[in-house]
Amino acid sequence: MSKWYEGGVFYHIYPLGLVGAPKENRGDSVTDHFGELEQWIPHIRSLGCNAIYIGPLFESSTHGYDTRDYRMVDRRLGSQEGFLKFTALCHEAGIKVVVDGVFNHTGRDFFAFQDIVKNREQSPYKDWYKGVNFGGSSPLGDSFGYEAWQGHYELPCLNLHHPMVRQYLFDTVNFWIQTFGIDGIRLDCANVLDFGFMNELRKETDRMKEDFWLMGEVIHGDYGRWVNDSTLHSVTNYELHKSIYSGHNDHNYFEIAHNVKRLDPIGLWLYTFVDNHDEDRIASKLQNPEHLYPVYTLLFTLPGIPSVYYGSEFGIEGKRTNWDDFALRPAISLSDREAKSNSLSGFIGRLGQIHKENPHFHGGRYQELLLTNRQYAFARFYEGQALVTAVNNDDREAFVQIACPSQGDIAVDLLSGEEYPVKDQKIQLTIPANRGVILKIMEG
Repeated sequence: MSKWYEGGVFYHIYPLGLVGAPKENRGDSVTDHFGELEQWIPHIRSLGCNAIYIGPLFESSTHGYDTRDYRMVDRRLGSQEGFLKFTALCHEAGIKVVVDGVFNHTGRDFFAFQDIVKNREQSPYKDWYKGVNFGGSSPLGDSFGYEAWQGHYELPCLNLHHPMVRQYLFDTVNFWIQTFGIDGIRLDCANVLDFGFMNELRKETDRMKEDFWLMGEVIHGDYGRWVNDSTLHSVTNYELHKSIYSGHNDHNYFEIAHNVKRLDPIGLWLYTFVDNHDEDRIASKLQNPEHLYPVYTLLFTLPGIPSVYYGSEFGIEGKRTNWDDFALRPAISLSDREAKSNSLSGFIGRLGQIHKENPHFHGGRYQELLLTNRQYAFARFYEGQALVTAVNNDDREAFVQIACPSQGDIAVDLLSGEEYPVKDQKIQLTIPANRGVILKIMEG
């Protein structure tokens, strides 16, 4: 039986940004924004998305990744009851819910760290963090030293070898499953997490909930070290992300095709994206705005589990600065955006529907059919039948001939409805400038 995430299409929300929450969490009152987030559910479904990755969500002090309380919804977003209702409405709409798990480090306001500040050597939590040294001090004025994530001392690193720390985090995941019914966890900084911890987490979550999905943030490295039967189900495919935008800017489809073949067959299960809360918006990365159309065509049809970052379906721009990422995480009014005519969001919605209706894209085998600098075609298979994607990054239409990868005498473009005959097991077609086609091979 297939798993829900094999046919998953994600909508990625950075909630503190989307709702325009204060940059610092200083107040005691709860501001309920979940009613606002609920309004996005029909829009998310209209894009063909059947899963939401929303995070960070746990109570934090600033940007969300400096956790203050692992078992509270951030008060700048709303109440526990508000998130419970939001999750229930998502499930009613057929949308799975995945949240951030920031388990590599905490914020300085987390109770265990504050207990060390107060009680030093007498603290029962002194071994909960890496490198605690009472013979030194920290750059932030603490009377002890400790290991911090990438030298950011507001983010002290947890000691994941400590059995009490592990159990606390396992119990935290179980809390979110039992209380809110979440369907998965995205592990922040998975590239530096202890593999023993991740192996044990996989076993624990398999017992907690059937088909619970574990996805890790991994930028570099051999993805197969993380994605296997004993560790995680998926990791972020940063390799494909980079090749997709640079392959269009450089008119070099060889880069994308090389990346896809290099990751075969593990690429089927990787989390694919063209932008996210840490990367410049794809509309800002592309030199030609028209390339948004072949870019999203590839996102939805290449091997992987595709994800759309909130607002990018409207073509919004945003670049990080040397000081912060706020431009990547803006507040957005859905009503204002939907009121504006936008062909891109409608196009992405069509791609989402095609992905949903065709199991070829839910783990189907990949086969390259055509590759030049400016044109690229490949097939995805299901039960012996193929769908063919062909894209063109040139400013002129391209006439191409492609070997037909399965039996049939007509190829129908699922995007436009146009039909192309199959003659001598070949398809001759014209790919529009800066666009693509998705062909279904059929008997006439």
